[in-house]
Amino acid sequence: MSTTTQDVTKKPAPVSIGEAILYWLKLGFISFGGPAGQISMMHQELVEKRRWISEHRFLHALNYTMVLPGPEAQQLATYIGWLMHGVWGGIAAGVLFVLPSLFILGGLTWIYLSYGDVPAVAGVLYGIKPAVTAIVVFAAYRIGSRALKNNVLRAMAVLAFIAIFALGIPFPYIVLMAGVIGFVGSRFAPEMFKAGGHHGSSQDSYGVAIIDDDTPPPAHARFKWGRFIIYLIVGLSIWAASMAALVTVYGWENTLTQMGWFFTKAALVTFGGAYAVLPYVYQGGVEQFAWLTGTQMIDGLALGETTPGPLIMVVAFVGYVGGWTKEIFGPDMLALAGAAGACVATLFTFLPSFLFILLGGPAVEATRDDVKFTAPLTGITAAVVGVVLNLAAFFAYHVLWPQGFDGAFEWFSALIGMAAFVALFRLKMGIVQVIGICAVVGLGYSLLL
Repeated sequence: MSTTTQDVTKKPAPVSIGEAILYWLKLGFISFGGPAGQISMMHQELVEKRRWISEHRFLHALNYTMVLPGPEAQQLATYIGWLMHGVWGGIAAGVLFVLPSLFILGGLTWIYLSYGDVPAVAGVLYGIKPAVTAIVVFAAYRIGSRALKNNVLRAMAVLAFIAIFALGIPFPYIVLMAGVIGFVGSRFAPEMFKAGGHHGSSQDSYGVAIIDDDTPPPAHARFKWGRFIIYLIVGLSIWAASMAALVTVYGWENTLTQMGWFFTKAALVTFGGAYAVLPYVYQGGVEQFAWLTGTQMIDGLALGETTPGPLIMVVAFVGYVGGWTKEIFGPDMLALAGAAGACVATLFTFLPSFLFILLGGPAVEATRDDVKFTAPLTGITAAVVGVVLNLAAFFAYHVLWPQGFDGAFEWFSALIGMAAFVALFRLKMGIVQVIGICAVVGLGYSLLL
């Protein structure tokens, strides 16, 4: 965007909460491309074009959300909304970032479950599945190239892969052990566990911003113990009331109740983003509770990649399919059961994200010149690489040998997957574009058979 010197040296007019809400709603409908694409979109709009927040403050907020479990792009939107307009601004930004995706993904999941056996739909999914496998491999590469800076961290990634792939150790235990190794290792070899932000500071300047580098935190962003305790009590009360309602109405063993408890735990171990938590969701959703099959899990990720919103919204797909599969409201109300499952999964997955921002934001603002990643988080990030590689291996197995190793090898799927990886890695094509091309190729191939 071209701007004049006079434009950038003058602070933009204050933004009303109504104007901000319209932007967050728009973002919820156009936020394709996964976390990287969504963060880039917010940077271009809020830092470069509208100048609501300066580059330094934007990156500072982003580095904090990278430390947290949960979807960093959604948390970043919540943080900026909170910084600009307080609690309700943050809640509006976070909710509107997710809500369009919930409705869109819910509708697509209904179509998938109702018409997934239609040849045209099956052909499209045939092309998308190997593309998703390539995307996960590419994600492992991106995380690894950034996180594995020395042989100690590389060894931790390998051990994490072995732990989850060969030994079947649950993801939360791997996260815990990686954190412990990072903490202990920092005492004996601190140079191996040096904390580093995901995004370095930038020298770019886009002009004076409403929230500029030297703008003091507003009153609502200053840390106060009383406010901290109130937010904590309110947040925990919402969670406890929601869980109590599910237990009271349906009982502890009911699918919806188990989803509430399971996705609460998932929300607290999502270090490394959606790709890292997917193995945990797979272990629970497929192996433990049988809410969906492994093939459906791949299809869900494919739908998640092609819809706006956080990629972790795949949990809504898992919840929808689980509610439908378990017929929680009877065989005549499958769509309603799916919608209930999707809503429960979304609520319990995202509730902690709002708490993390409202509770931790004031402390981050107070120390914005000295926020660093800790050694335990460095260790966790290394382990995440191994976990994501395991996810790629799982997807590749189900895509290339859909009938098991005793069945036929899907050579055309392998070709699509390799082409998709080349497109991502060498040609720098966008995820949605790659998936779109692969979907057309899969459809064409299925029509020729």
